[in-house]
Amino acid sequence: MPSACSVRPLIPADCDAALTLYTDLTFGPPADNPAAFLRVIAHPGTTIFGAFSGGTAVAMVTLHLLPNVTWNARPYGLIENVVTHHQHQRRGYGRAVLTAAIDAAWAADAYKVMLMTGQKRGAKGFYESVGFSSEDKHAMVIRRT
Repeated sequence: MPSACSVRPLIPADCDAALTLYTDLTFGPPADNPAAFLRVIAHPGTTIFGAFSGGTAVAMVTLHLLPNVTWNARPYGLIENVVTHHQHQRRGYGRAVLTAAIDAAWAADAYKVMLMTGQKRGAKGFYESVGFSSEDKHAMVIRRT
C-alpha cells in the first residue's frame, strides 16, 4: 500500500468523491445519482472500500457478501466497480482497496471471492497479480436490452 494511503469503508459524506470516481469507471451514462450511492452503502452485506491520499478518494471497490446454502452455508464475495482515478493509477491504490475487500470477505468466512473484468479494460493481469484466476471458471453475462 502506498505510504500516504489510508483505506476505509465509504460513508454518506463520501458520496461526491465516489460519484467522481464512478465517472472514471463507466463508459455509459454518468453516475450522478447520490440516492443510488446511499442505497448501495446501506445495503446489508455491501461495503464500498475507498483508498484516500491526502484526504482525497483516489480508488474504490464494492464488495457484496452474499448468503449461501452450499459450502457449509459460508457466504461468498462478489467484487464490483473497481476503479482508480486515472491520475493515480499504477501506484498501488487499486491493490490496496482490492486487498481490503478480500480481507473483509475472508474475515466474514467467505469461501470464495469472484469478480469479472471487461475485456477492453486490460485489467486481467492486475487481477491475476492479486491472486484471481480464470483457470477453472468462465464468466458469462446477459444484459437487458
